[in-house]
Amino acid sequence: MDLEHKQLVQLLPLLPLLAELGRTQHVTGAAELLGLPQSTGSRGIARASALVGTDLLVRDGRGVRLTPAAKALMPHIEAALAEFQAGLDLVRHQSEVVRGRIAVTFQHTFGEAMLPLLISAFRARHPQTAFELSQGSRDGCLAELAAGDADVALTAPVAPPSRTIASAALYREPLRLVVHHRHRLATRRSAGIKEIRQEPFVAMGPGYGMRSLTDALFREAGFRPRIAFESQDTHTARGLVSAGLGVSILPPGGAAPGRNPSADTTGLGWVEIALDSPLAFREIGLAWRESGGGAGAEPDPVRLFRELVLSDGPALLSGFVRERSRT
Repeated sequence: MDLEHKQLVQLLPLLPLLAELGRTQHVTGAAELLGLPQSTGSRGIARASALVGTDLLVRDGRGVRLTPAAKALMPHIEAALAEFQAGLDLVRHQSEVVRGRIAVTFQHTFGEAMLPLLISAFRARHPQTAFELSQGSRDGCLAELAAGDADVALTAPVAPPSRTIASAALYREPLRLVVHHRHRLATRRSAGIKEIRQEPFVAMGPGYGMRSLTDALFREAGFRPRIAFESQDTHTARGLVSAGLGVSILPPGGAAPGRNPSADTTGLGWVEIALDSPLAFREIGLAWRESGGGAGAEPDPVRLFRELVLSDGPALLSGFVRERSRT
């Protein structure tokens, strides 16, 4: 016989207890998992049996076991709780993301395509999320993150973890030698670092991620570059190379090695060449503050974005890198 509405209302608060009982088949264990005294658990099960109209437990030696009626009921209880939890998650995530704002700081080279790819993937799920964007040098990005002015930072190299900052690598991309399209190496598919020992070098400024990477490449090759210019963005660096004012080492800029994407009648133009060095790559990663729970706990919109970047970001961005780096 169907339970009356009043009985259903009385039975609903007991569903979590019954679900744990089904998993543990132990009254004390089920009560402990829910933070209840054993006596409260026993009374709750007895109350549920009375409301259902049949015993849910029977004695079995020193223990208990579920009755056939209880076993038949358990899948329905699990399904009801799962559906309710799914509804709660949906409402909670939607409402919080809609009202949420995520502050992202990132290096200049990630603004053209990489960060937009990640934001687009997130906005496809949470279209009303607001983003606050800030870009700068690697050191500047990490300083913003540490100061609490940004929720997450996208940097290369990956930020080293600390007591307050956590980080994870997302993917790697190659570094390329960038030369004028009439340079002596312009027709080469690859070149070694030592082949530009005497060349004027267009470097990124101190504090930029690319500066630390090129410094490491030159240290590994055993010499210091002849720095002719220090730039604050890769577009300017390519422009200086395009004018024949030096060579540079940069992330791929949309051209396969050996292809000249920008030569024109003025003589301007540059070519990217693969570098023969095991260090000729940059590893890009995400960094965020360790909240430690409590009042400063990570807001759900930030958590959801971070989780998407860590789970889906490597596949999204590696596809982009493969396309841009195709030979």
